[in-house]
Amino acid sequence: MKLSTASPPEGTVRDWLNARADAGGTAITLPETGQELSWAELRATAAETAADLTSQGIEKGESIAVVHPNGLQGVKALYAALYGGFRVTMINLAAGPDAIGYALDHSGARVAFVHKAQIEMFNAARPERMSLYAPTGGSAALHDLRANDDALLMYTSGTTGRPKGVVHTHSSLLAGGWTVSKAHHLTPDDRAFGVLPFYHINGLCVSVMGSLVSGGSLAMVSRFSASQFWDQAEKGGITWFSVVPTIISHLLHGEADPSDALKSRLRFGRSASSALAVETQNAFQKRFGISIVETMGLTETAAQCLSNPLDPAQQKIGSPGYGIGNDGRIADEKGQLCAVGEEGEIQIRGPNVMKEYLKNPEATRETFIGDWLRTGDLGRIDADGFIFVTGRLKELIIKGGENIAPREIDEALYEHGDVVEAAAFARPNPEYGERVEAAVRLSEGSSATADDLLALCIARVGKFKAPDHVHLMDELPKGPSGKIQRLYLNELLYGKG
Repeated sequence: MKLSTASPPEGTVRDWLNARADAGGTAITLPETGQELSWAELRATAAETAADLTSQGIEKGESIAVVHPNGLQGVKALYAALYGGFRVTMINLAAGPDAIGYALDHSGARVAFVHKAQIEMFNAARPERMSLYAPTGGSAALHDLRANDDALLMYTSGTTGRPKGVVHTHSSLLAGGWTVSKAHHLTPDDRAFGVLPFYHINGLCVSVMGSLVSGGSLAMVSRFSASQFWDQAEKGGITWFSVVPTIISHLLHGEADPSDALKSRLRFGRSASSALAVETQNAFQKRFGISIVETMGLTETAAQCLSNPLDPAQQKIGSPGYGIGNDGRIADEKGQLCAVGEEGEIQIRGPNVMKEYLKNPEATRETFIGDWLRTGDLGRIDADGFIFVTGRLKELIIKGGENIAPREIDEALYEHGDVVEAAAFARPNPEYGERVEAAVRLSEGSSATADDLLALCIARVGKFKAPDHVHLMDELPKGPSGKIQRLYLNELLYGKG
């Protein structure tokens, strides 16, 4: 099959990995250890493991869990599952024990690739049917594979509190890498910097799939480090990077600077996952002399759905851009287009849009108007077609690019017997974009403290999702039906300023 990035990718990940392996070159390099993996080596290990999984009776399209941080073993597991025609299920290691257990169970997976550091957590969270992958040396003919077959299952928080399983096909997964390649003019000479976890849609589709589709390579590190970022970028030989606003802020306020050699090689940096403050972008570009391209993406759109042009002279700071490789519009809840400057919902249509929410046809139906995906984000469009995000229809809290469902925090708080009312909400935060706070009404005479409730949340949902502060209140604001109005809590507790 001839590979082309002039139009949405045809074929499957197996086809593209075969073509990259035949062409040769480096696929992955690890600046922290100096290890490298060629496309040919990646194909060989993927094919061998896929054949072994097939011989063990894993069916086409069946979920296979990958419980790994960034690293060669995790990437090998990812490609093995995709190569074999299985539905790779990426487990968010920062999600907290409840969400991880739910994802493992809901996915239906019987087999998991698990990093040694995650074995204890996995054993505590896994359903009885699930076991660690154990190589047998077996081999069987691989399942036939088509572009519209399931490829990826990734869980994202929803307003119901339970994560939703986003299903992408080979076609939409590859399109996620293609929209990035198209928007940023990526070529086989480019090397991405993978600092974001590849169990997040940004790290997976932008960095990993972007490198596969463009034919370039990826320098991957285990985690972001502000003090080592520029040095690792230098060692990795990168030409571009994709990060979130929190990382840009950390780098801006850090002491380290990129070398002149690195700056001359770096074509651009890329920001996504939440809005990048205008002041932060301007200050970063002024200090480092590196152009930042602001974008917008969703798990449901295989990451990127809006992007600014690569040319800084054509960008509009404060906007995540417009659809490149897919279509973006502003419309109402019935799908009627809004006028220029009028606020409405941001909706997306294109080859990178998900297939469905796993086992949730109702949520799938509610998310689409025809073939347009409802993002739940509010925005307006200007005369040049640039979209500006103004808010969210959904009540998700976005902390450091991660979606957190308020109800998940509510339910943890309600586990305390003295909690009568509870509502988590987003509080603006310059470092993370938003932070989690919660308001609670306790039963009369309760001796529970805010610290007690914080400890409960940490135990149930993990430190990252737990509130930074719990407000104890006599009464929480409610609407006519008695429903708690969490969107009023910021104003009630902090005023309009």
